[in-house]
Amino acid sequence: MGDKEDKRDLTVSKVDRQNILNNAYALQEIEKATRIKGIPFEGKTVVLKEQVAKFFEITLRTVENYLGEYSDELAQNGYEIIKGNRLKALKMSILEMDVPETDFGNISKSPQLGIFDFRAFLNLAMLITESDRARMLRQMILDIVIDTINQRTGGGTKYINQRDEDFLLAWFQEENYRKEFTDALKNYVDMGNFKYPLYTDKIYVSIFREKAHEYRKILRLHNKDKVRDTLYSEILDLVSAYEYGFAKVLEDAFRKKGDKFTSWEVDELFHAFEKQPHWKPLVEKARNKMASRDFAFRDALHERLKGYITPLNQDDFERFLGEKSKELVDRLKEAKDVLKRLKERE
Repeated sequence: MGDKEDKRDLTVSKVDRQNILNNAYALQEIEKATRIKGIPFEGKTVVLKEQVAKFFEITLRTVENYLGEYSDELAQNGYEIIKGNRLKALKMSILEMDVPETDFGNISKSPQLGIFDFRAFLNLAMLITESDRARMLRQMILDIVIDTINQRTGGGTKYINQRDEDFLLAWFQEENYRKEFTDALKNYVDMGNFKYPLYTDKIYVSIFREKAHEYRKILRLHNKDKVRDTLYSEILDLVSAYEYGFAKVLEDAFRKKGDKFTSWEVDELFHAFEKQPHWKPLVEKARNKMASRDFAFRDALHERLKGYITPLNQDDFERFLGEKSKELVDRLKEAKDVLKRLKERE
């Protein structure tokens, strides 16, 4: 357990904290497991600074120090200061709870009050280093996040990319464009079969800075696993664009030359091809998607893409863990059924 927190130190990594806080499915399970008692307010449960300090067995000053140091992050995740009618409604809710008002500090004359919803409370728990309770809660959070992802993906995340509704079309299209690419290599490049993995690697390195064998190692793939089967739809789309685009470059250059190319000539053509400025925004986006999703979902760190990692947004968790996401086998069955119906109409 301790090793797990060492690996993902939530007190240090804002990306890890935000990935957890943006994962609605994990938050539901964490809320069930913690059963934090708070104040019913506007359809959710909130807690005050005094309750937070008491729960984590730290001083009120310590809580205020964290609020000062991490004000933007905590506000982004649900901490807010209320006043006016909202504050009156909160005070009424406290009165209706039939507990001593002293449990909430001296709030009767306060013109405004800071409140934590559950996300903000967890956010703070991931920051506090002075509390054993916070440390234990962080360990539990990490376990629940892993369990939730595994449960929703059927026990493994190797093929979580295939749960995206855009995957299947990207996968089929890439297969067609790859045929154009391999045909161009066969027809226009004077090399043996080594040219196919060699120039496939060149595309991978150009897009995500890793050769196929390096990517396989990072994702802990087995020999029978195909790299392309683990790629996200956006990456497949970009690979397709490279494959088709470079196939046309080879074809046009061959028509001008009238003879097959040596490996040195192909290398020069590819170097000019990948340096075209229109690739830059597409490659940057692809690196961000792959590095960030693999870090969050697969616990896989692409060392050469570390600078591209950002927290996933809530839509990403919905896209890969939500009810709309399905296993590839279900998608293939659906696709076959559609094709069958279309055929029967002819």
